[in-house]
Amino acid sequence: MKIRNIIALFLLGITTVFGQSPASQDDRIYEIVQSVSADRLEIDITKLANFGTRHTLSDTVSNTRGIGAARRWIKSEFDKISTDCRDCLDVKFQRGLVKKGESRRIPDDTWIVNVLAIKKGSKYPNRYIIMSGDIDSRISDPLNGTDDSPGANDNASGMAGVIEAARALSKYEFESSIIFVGLSGEEQGLFGGKIMAKQAKQDGWDIIGILNNDMIGNIKGIDGVIDNRSFRIFSEANSPNEDEQKRIWKRFYGGEVDGPSRQLARYVHKTTTQYMPEMKPKMIYRLDRFGRGGHHRPFNDAGFPGIRIMETHENYNMQHQDIRTEDGISYGDVLEGVDFEFCSKLTAVNAINLASIAWSPQPPSGLMIGGAVKPSTRLKWDASEDSHIAGYIVHWRDTTAPQWQHSRYVGNVTDFTLENIVIDNYLFGVSSVNKDGHQSVVAYPTTLIPRR
Repeated sequence: MKIRNIIALFLLGITTVFGQSPASQDDRIYEIVQSVSADRLEIDITKLANFGTRHTLSDTVSNTRGIGAARRWIKSEFDKISTDCRDCLDVKFQRGLVKKGESRRIPDDTWIVNVLAIKKGSKYPNRYIIMSGDIDSRISDPLNGTDDSPGANDNASGMAGVIEAARALSKYEFESSIIFVGLSGEEQGLFGGKIMAKQAKQDGWDIIGILNNDMIGNIKGIDGVIDNRSFRIFSEANSPNEDEQKRIWKRFYGGEVDGPSRQLARYVHKTTTQYMPEMKPKMIYRLDRFGRGGHHRPFNDAGFPGIRIMETHENYNMQHQDIRTEDGISYGDVLEGVDFEFCSKLTAVNAINLASIAWSPQPPSGLMIGGAVKPSTRLKWDASEDSHIAGYIVHWRDTTAPQWQHSRYVGNVTDFTLENIVIDNYLFGVSSVNKDGHQSVVAYPTTLIPRR
């Protein structure tokens, strides 16, 4: 093995045991970063803001104003992208009726309409990674569906990011499916996400996770900080519907911060740091902002992994506010509050993670761990039927560390012992890696290896 390869493996923290680890860098990811256009995002955010209002209760008939016009335009953009890539996207509306009384913010029966563009995977068509943005907007009164509510940052920025990511990724083929979706009814009670998550559950979708983008364009915070590099990744620790057995496991064996959503957040952090080192992802160990909610929550509630990606420094004068000036302070979510270059950076963060996950193999299943009162730690998992898998990587970290600190490529095996790594002192996980070098999200063990 050449010296430079040895150095590269050392720097990556991967030890080759049974042959050399596959390459861990894919130049296509850099191409995707470069393909995201701030100019196109500015055009799309401006278009969405110029519908006047996209309130869930706004006009659905007009072609120039209201949520109906906005969602039809979004579908038309997805259709254009699909035409350019020879019908590579399945574009459609998804509807659900919310009855009067289901929410204080739904005064009458209201149709909630999402817009989906699905790029089917070549190997795992029923396995999905999702990027979402919200179509709807609001001002101070959550029931005001008539007055101007441009929602430039909240959330034309996220919706435009979804469209732009679809443009960037439509040029590639993936093993797993990618869904680009505009969700409606967020401001009235996260109804678009509830409708989609319910349908996914009924149809048996295998959802790797959802990257919910809600406000990805502001760099000037209410705290006076101007920051065009950092962003937050919100994730809950564990699924809210886990059973008693899983709670007992965490009490005695750990994993309080190692649920699927948290592993997805770590994946986004790792991929961004590798391919976009100028960006500074900040993991937040919380479902969402303090006491607030976003459209990944309905997916979490249904048992699917999901995270929220957004700016670090919010400006509350620009959120849910009537457009006005008081005491020299401007209020309202208008175009002047959006930094399109920053929006392009966070769009690229999404695009490269969608691509990396959709190119990666399935995570190991049936992961078990053992090593109590022993000098070493043993991990065992089920063999994969995927012939493209090159092998597996074992990860471990200090129990207080937010990221995986150490990793070791162990080859295409299903049983491995980390010699002289005491199980009491670390947390462990395993990821799959294919022959192109793409790693899956890390799987965390939830079962003990039976004693011989």
